[in-house]
Amino acid sequence: MLYREVGDFKTTYQADGQTFPIAFDRYRYYAVMLFAFAIVPFLLNDYWVKAIALPFLIYSIAAIGLNILIGYCGQVSLGTGGFMAVGAYSCYKFMTGFDIYIPGGEEWVRYALPPLNIFFSVILGGVMTALVGILFGLPSLRIKGFYLAVATLAAQFFLVWVFNKWEWSFNYSASGQITAPERFLFGHAITGPNTEPWATYLFCLVFVTILAIVARNLTRGHLGRSWMSIRDMDIAAEIIGVNPLKAKLTAFGISSFYIGIAGALLFSVYLGAVEVGEVFGIQKSFLVLFMVIIGGLGSIFGSFAGAAFMVLLPVLLKNVLVGQLGWATDIAAHLEFVIVGALIVIFLILEPHGLAQLWRIIKEKLRLWPFPH
Repeated sequence: MLYREVGDFKTTYQADGQTFPIAFDRYRYYAVMLFAFAIVPFLLNDYWVKAIALPFLIYSIAAIGLNILIGYCGQVSLGTGGFMAVGAYSCYKFMTGFDIYIPGGEEWVRYALPPLNIFFSVILGGVMTALVGILFGLPSLRIKGFYLAVATLAAQFFLVWVFNKWEWSFNYSASGQITAPERFLFGHAITGPNTEPWATYLFCLVFVTILAIVARNLTRGHLGRSWMSIRDMDIAAEIIGVNPLKAKLTAFGISSFYIGIAGALLFSVYLGAVEVGEVFGIQKSFLVLFMVIIGGLGSIFGSFAGAAFMVLLPVLLKNVLVGQLGWATDIAAHLEFVIVGALIVIFLILEPHGLAQLWRIIKEKLRLWPFPH
């Protein structure tokens, strides 16, 4: 009986258009945020942070970014892994400092930029990824569907090849890897070997919270309406005045910004050291795509639900198969792929609109309970 609009009166246009129109939803949101910020940091240890908390938060950002592009704007992309690599390598260069050459008279003048704070390095990694995403989004003005998917797939392989061959991007390291140097924020280590679980968790949680709120407001505003009109019927949208150039490129830019932030956090805070082919290969693109499809296209909540599904299910299966049943690790790993793949197929057949649609159905049932209709 608590889940009702009854008695929840709206007296302003702002209140009528708020994200959570039902009071119970608002209180639930505040309770979840209070629990995440004030209680969870005291309960975490190294295992929970590395196995569940950080992957969930980071992949949620990537899923939100890809959902903006695919779910809201209808532009197919298979280059998520490559764009995450751009964010990671850009963050690395900003963290370590790099040289730029500017023409001055008859010779080029060398400027050595100092290392930046970890927070700004992550942000600038997202900005650089947004610029690259806009560049690779230009083909969407002329092609769409399967052909656009092939173009973004080409971007995936091209970006991985660039970071494999361009020695400047990994500071001429003999191994070809990039390693995050130790960086502090408010006196606490955020990257490096001496990090504390609660510090890395809160650092990523702040990014997730801010980016999710921004994405929610963007998709409910004028820009989000233009994205959805392009998704539903681009010709009709152009006829009624929607600029397809602006809509598609802003979708690619904002989506790539989110994905770049996720790549920067994955490298600097979570893994600490990466090799582009192993971490940001095509499997990463499909992983984030599965999160979006399972969670639900065109839903911010679905991005979180899909990320939770793809992060928690393998951990649960590993603990059951290896920890409880005592199976060999290699057999359990192969069976894990089979089970996850089968569950994805079954889920897509039974509920193609994702976990977000199941959540909507549950909420509608709660609003009608105890009445059957």
